Amino acid sequence: MEAPYDIWHSLPLPALVLGADDRIVALNPAAEDFFNASAKALVGQPMWDKLAVDAPLEAALARARENGTPLYVNDVDVGTGTRPPVMCNLQMAPVQAHQDHMLLLISARELGSRMSQNHTVKSAAKSAIGMAEMLAHEIKNPLAGITGAAQLLSMNLSNGDLELTDLIVGETRRILKLLSQVEQFGNLSPPDRQEVNLHDVLDRARRSAQLGFGASMKIIEEYDPSLPPALGDPDQLLQVVLNLLKNASEAAPEGKGTIRIRTYFEHSYRLRRSDGTGRSLPLQVEIIDDGPGLPAAIRDDIFDPFVSGRENGTGLGLALVSKIIEDHNGWVAVDSVPGRTRFRISLPRAKDAGGAQLKEG
Repeated sequence: MEAPYDIWHSLPLPALVLGADDRIVALNPAAEDFFNASAKALVGQPMWDKLAVDAPLEAALARARENGTPLYVNDVDVGTGTRPPVMCNLQMAPVQAHQDHMLLLISARELGSRMSQNHTVKSAAKSAIGMAEMLAHEIKNPLAGITGAAQLLSMNLSNGDLELTDLIVGETRRILKLLSQVEQFGNLSPPDRQEVNLHDVLDRARRSAQLGFGASMKIIEEYDPSLPPALGDPDQLLQVVLNLLKNASEAAPEGKGTIRIRTYFEHSYRLRRSDGTGRSLPLQVEIIDDGPGLPAAIRDDIFDPFVSGRENGTGLGLALVSKIIEDHNGWVAVDSVPGRTRFRISLPRAKDAGGAQLKEG
């Protein structure tokens, strides 16, 4: 692939070069991220074994290659086997230096739209949390009074009426717990950044889970032993992992299932912004479960406050995860299909000067 290094590696769209037999000859870092696999693992592989497109393309691609003409395919579902399909536009064109090679560009419309709306959504979420925090503070005092009054009444009631006061006390305590979670979300302090061994954090979370909510779950560790230290707050990162493990455990039928905790280093992973700047986030942590998957109706909004897929869920656990990772200059994403839900956390490493901004070429 004889393309200028800065252009090929800076393309924000996944780009691949296909040989005459439709095997992958080269791919850029954005394509590695799209496939969640390294170039070393993908080069030489048959393209159509790695990319599932909801359209018959092989014949059209053969004609385009034979005629030396470009091919455009819009609004098709594209999947990789490791992520749910997304709506994409595909552009294919001959590589002039190699007559039988084709360049493939993948434009993931859904992902682009989601990224462009990210700042607006987070701003609205912060406003909602701020109002909820204020209301929580005002509501807790009268609720405590109601609880006390119900407990006093229960001292002089018969057993039949005690059920009613017990109900009042139980429900007010449940509401107080929810309000405390809202206040915790709003009062979360900035992270105390330091060098963090992510495997130590993951081991603490795993042990805690197996002694409590995840006692019936099988937890498998797939750690990269050479993973360098992250830059972050170990206690807040522990809270993130515990929330994700708890979600996975609660999603499992009868609380029994398998959770995989995976770490790896992805040197090409960057958080790109519309202004051309980016942030290097090479440290990857994945929490993968084999539960039923996220409900389709909330899949795109799962990190928003008060969005929950469970009955009586507060919808603050994943919002707190998103807030903590954002405060760490990182990124959290999810893909989910029935039988497989994967949360992926991407963080800066400690030696990258606090995740300082890097200019994309």
